[in-house]
Amino acid sequence: MKVILLENVRKVGSIGEVIDVNRGFARNFLIAQKKALFASKENIKEVEKIKAELNKKDLDKKNEAKEINEKLKNKEFIIKKLSTENKELYGSVKPTEISKILKEAENVEIDPSMIQPTKEIKSLGIFSVILSLHSEIQSQIKINVIAEDEN
Repeated sequence: MKVILLENVRKVGSIGEVIDVNRGFARNFLIAQKKALFASKENIKEVEKIKAELNKKDLDKKNEAKEINEKLKNKEFIIKKLSTENKELYGSVKPTEISKILKEAENVEIDPSMIQPTKEIKSLGIFSVILSLHSEIQSQIKINVIAEDEN
């Protein structure tokens, strides 16, 4: 299925590019997230007209991502969780929880879908987490999971 991109998408393409992708990827992700439109003649003409505006919006997003990257780069955040005697967690630390911690600690709002732990956080210890802030900018933080004292 041919679509025209409305923003830069990592490993897919850049603004205004007409690309051929799987129908499901186009419908369920690109079009649903308003990252692309069906590549009809009318849509291609429309995107050509607003391409400069889209590039400016993308540049603004990129600058905002750079600021967040500078603020968070290589920082460590502590999460207290209940754990067993052998340091396993009851459940795991999810991206939504990491997003809440970042909001509370640094007043930075990051969508949970942008948060990618390098491996599942299911035990106590320090874990590396990658934040995909923009199609061209990634940041890395550390999550230190410590035991919550049971009183």
